Amino acid sequence: MSSLTASRVLAPVGTAGNLFAFGLDVARSLFRRPFQMREFIQQAWFIASVTIIPTALVAIPFGAVIALQVGGLIKQFGAQSFTGSAAVLAVVREAGPIATSLLIAGAAGSAIAADLGARKIREELDAMMVLGIDPIQRLVVPRVLACMLVAVFLNGLVSVVGVAGGYVFNVVLQDGTPGAYLASFTALAQLPDLWQGMLKALVFGLIAAVVACYKGMNAKGGPKGVGDAVNESVVITFMLLFVVNFVMSAIYFQLVPPKTG
Repeated sequence: MSSLTASRVLAPVGTAGNLFAFGLDVARSLFRRPFQMREFIQQAWFIASVTIIPTALVAIPFGAVIALQVGGLIKQFGAQSFTGSAAVLAVVREAGPIATSLLIAGAAGSAIAADLGARKIREELDAMMVLGIDPIQRLVVPRVLACMLVAVFLNGLVSVVGVAGGYVFNVVLQDGTPGAYLASFTALAQLPDLWQGMLKALVFGLIAAVVACYKGMNAKGGPKGVGDAVNESVVITFMLLFVVNFVMSAIYFQLVPPKTG
């Protein structure tokens, strides 16, 4: 019983090690040729098609809620002129990358895990290895790069739609001044904030794709195993994203001094 308990306790450690090793294999395969350009384009188009509309729809309430909450709080301190800048900071720094990563993991990641899991239980991956084809280079690398590319563009979409939604709700519901909202963009926000949001989206897309590919290529137990792999990939990705988001935000605040109005 003790050995069984120990194996259960150490199982997450082994999974983390295998996932890290898989990520290293993917990084090494990035520079191998030939590059699967057709697969990359197909995957990028597929990921964008399943995520762009949900991302735009999610960005609107994100921007609205931030504008309402921040606007109400700032109004109590008599600093309504900074509402636009505070909303931009919240959307660009945090809400944009987080919303993008959740949709990439939930929609694209689950589809990738299901596709590779189905290939695994049909023994297609084993057949590719017998033929001398590396499944990581052929299937994983294009999906990882496609997720990273689409995540960056979706983050830009979320930022634009979120800021526009915050503008509408601030002006319509909180009687804000359009000119003051727009003029305050640069009062507290700065260009490194935008680069940080883009870098977060890039890293989050990488994490979501690597986890989804790893769980899909290690699916076991038939169709039920594929379903379990999809669920596990989404849960693990969500956990990693929030941890990495905290670490990246902490490092950013240490390296880049905040702008004062």
